[in-house]
Amino acid sequence: MLDTIREAPLGQIIRWMSGSRLLRYPEEEEGFEPPKIVPETPVNDSATAELEQSSKNPDKVDTAEDNPVDLIISRQRSQLYTQERVENDEKLELEKTKSRPITSHKSADGYVLVDWYSTDDPANPQNWSSTKKMWVLIQICLYSFAAYAGSSIYVVSEEGVMNEFGVGHAAAALGLSIYVIGYGISPLLFAPLSEIPAIGRNRVYIPTFFLFVILSIPTAVVQSYGGLLVLRFLQGLFGGPCLANGGASIGDMYSSLMLPLYLSAWTAACFWGPAIGPVIAGYAVTAEGWRWSLWELVWMTAPILVLFFVAVPETSAPNILRRRAQRLRKLTGRADLRSQSEIDQANLSVSSVVWDALIKPVEIMVKDPAVAFTNLYTALTYGIYYSFFEAFPLVYVDIYGFNLGELGLTFLTIGVACLIGVSIFNGYLVWYLLPDIQKRGFRAPEHRLVPALFGVIALPVGYFIFGWTARASVHWIISMIGVVILVTSNFIIFQCIFVYLPLSYPQYAASLFAGNDLFRAAFAAGCVIFSRPMFITLGVSGGVSLLAGLAVLGVAGMFTLWKFGAALRKRSTFAVK
Repeated sequence: MLDTIREAPLGQIIRWMSGSRLLRYPEEEEGFEPPKIVPETPVNDSATAELEQSSKNPDKVDTAEDNPVDLIISRQRSQLYTQERVENDEKLELEKTKSRPITSHKSADGYVLVDWYSTDDPANPQNWSSTKKMWVLIQICLYSFAAYAGSSIYVVSEEGVMNEFGVGHAAAALGLSIYVIGYGISPLLFAPLSEIPAIGRNRVYIPTFFLFVILSIPTAVVQSYGGLLVLRFLQGLFGGPCLANGGASIGDMYSSLMLPLYLSAWTAACFWGPAIGPVIAGYAVTAEGWRWSLWELVWMTAPILVLFFVAVPETSAPNILRRRAQRLRKLTGRADLRSQSEIDQANLSVSSVVWDALIKPVEIMVKDPAVAFTNLYTALTYGIYYSFFEAFPLVYVDIYGFNLGELGLTFLTIGVACLIGVSIFNGYLVWYLLPDIQKRGFRAPEHRLVPALFGVIALPVGYFIFGWTARASVHWIISMIGVVILVTSNFIIFQCIFVYLPLSYPQYAASLFAGNDLFRAAFAAGCVIFSRPMFITLGVSGGVSLLAGLAVLGVAGMFTLWKFGAALRKRSTFAVK
């Protein structure tokens, strides 16, 4: 427990204030012996070698390994699913049980590389106990859940916003859509920052989460419509880092074979957030007024922030090793001690970070049809998902006569669907995919899309059931069954695509996820605005049928990607061949 607190933000502040006299690391204790150094033994310093080779050969094709930003990202977040990492993970799992010391080596350029002290070094997040990993996973899930709940918790307050500020339905809905745009932009800004070893995960999480909680207070009391929109955007922006980096933090702790299992739990928390938001706020807004939902967001996120501040350790291995190298330099007086991340970061430039964060996602989408399809399709399904926040009041309030509290309860169907989706997807992983990988090794990335083939077929079925049964003559539970089918399908499709992308484009995975987040959020924000007029003009059945028709087009696209994805990757300059 002590090491968990020491690595958490509070522990780091205590160390700084005490001059490192409290919560000391092993190398700061008396009697510590630094690792033995093997002199003049060259190691495969790939970052230095490849950068030198690039400078010697200007005609060489530009790849991720030539870019220091992509080097850092590819070694951490974007290598989560590659065959190489799976093989390395299997070797490390065997080595952990042997507790062998790891000797430091001097590289060809004179640096002594600081690494883990042993194969079972407890400072390595991959070596943490199952309990510690689960503790961190739960908190990341809570953080992501609260940030996503912050979007939909506003839905039941729209009527109150209309009455107080004298605006129409579309203007009131902007409070939801502007929040979604905020957390869509957030990954472009904060995902690259968390991959810089000098910063790490917690130095992104804590300041932004603190601003999120603080800004939630004036959001609940603001007296102008314009001020409400600005504050909702800032809430989304500063609530977004967990949505961008949560998966990376989980990847820091778990081996690549088991990673999809734990990522599915995090994805479920992200799906549950929008589902539970209206449930939390429905009855409270009816009794206390529209601002009550925004106050509930403060009360929900503040305890999570405190817990995060006190007891969430840093998970970024490059950051942990970087700080270890700093301590060893201080202890030994040797200036040549460096972590690999420090060597990589020495070549880092602001322009490289900006290019990787803002330009690379758009470039890949424009030049690669597979990425373009996955971005457009996930944006479509995500947008339709958010359009239901406007469709539900039209169906369950106007048609079935539910009050605001009962309307909030209808969103529980989304949570039920998530549980079903997690069960189906994890069953597929445990009983088929993992044994298949262990027996046959990695197949082509398109093999991971097989569950999505069933999902894209079931998705329009769920839409049609919801749209065509949402009428007073049909019991309300039938339409909810349609919602469960479509959200379950949505969940499975997202899980498959989020595994397929890093498998096919490992060195650009961080950029791909950031770009995908942005496209999804932008389209979802638009859907929130145009969905209500569409449902009113075409009727609920007509509007949902239109959306179902668009989803049918995705069936052809997904089957095409599954069948011809390998051929597309051969022609791509970004994909793994």
